[in-house]
Amino acid sequence: MIIVCGEALFDVFTDGESAAGFALAARIGGSPFNVAAGLARLGTAPRFFGGLSRDQFGRKLAAALEREGVDLSCAPRPDAATALVAVDVDAEGVPAYTLYGSATAERMVMPADLARVPEDAAAIHVGSYCMAVEPVASTLRALVARQRHRSLIAFDPNVRLTIQPDRAVWQAAVAWMLPMTDLLKISNEDIGHLYPGMAPQAFIDHALAAGVALVVVTRGGHGVLAVTAALAPLDLPAAPVDVVDTVGAGDTFQAALLSWLSRHGLLARTALQALDARTLREALAFAGRAAAITCSRRGADLPRLEEVARRWQLPAEPAAQS
Repeated sequence: MIIVCGEALFDVFTDGESAAGFALAARIGGSPFNVAAGLARLGTAPRFFGGLSRDQFGRKLAAALEREGVDLSCAPRPDAATALVAVDVDAEGVPAYTLYGSATAERMVMPADLARVPEDAAAIHVGSYCMAVEPVASTLRALVARQRHRSLIAFDPNVRLTIQPDRAVWQAAVAWMLPMTDLLKISNEDIGHLYPGMAPQAFIDHALAAGVALVVVTRGGHGVLAVTAALAPLDLPAAPVDVVDTVGAGDTFQAALLSWLSRHGLLARTALQALDARTLREALAFAGRAAAITCSRRGADLPRLEEVARRWQLPAEPAAQS
């Protein structure tokens, strides 16, 4: 099983404007929420470990995850409100995020809640701003420390300086995570936020030296760069697509990559270390195709396995193991 850890929230979009104000459209979201739903849509049944409020928004989030086939037996239900995040999409389809709310449900995940998480999980995915706000950040670090050498540890920093503006907090979180991480997916924007002026290859070298088995850097329309200690960097172009917006594209990529690895029996550190170039290229191409579909529609509407197969005329793959 894959355990996806972190926030579930509502993304709020402007859906029209008048002299008196804005019409708003609220959509279920949050990076880990998207990864969990994406895994389920791609045939891998995940469990979600994140705080879900009992308010109307939290009930909607829980119902949406369950409808997708995500197991919520791990998810705490704290007595706190659901976070709301305003999404401002620019002319290029690139979103900016502003969080409304504090002490919200996704943050109220405590060390005692770790008893909910099975120790025999095949993989633990962590990331986004829950790694940079307390008390949930400390709880997730404790989970990673417990599961290291038991589960594959996947990490996507998904840096949001509008939510946690202290860059040093993000840097500390990444510095702590790198020696614990087997699969790191990070965007070139995240690298720029974390270490202004650092080239992607310099960060890759740093991550490999820290002990990461597979480093994947997504670069939007410029494709993806991936490397292991045993392989020269692979540079793949982005799949062609008419972009509506890029909300959820990185989450789709991560979900698709984890799903593909699970489907092919490669969800382990030793398997990542032994990847050959052809296999890694196939995994990245699948993830890139899935992300392109998400970019072709508004919001984080992640594709199903049959959509990825149909759009690029690929044979449908067998169902993945959970």
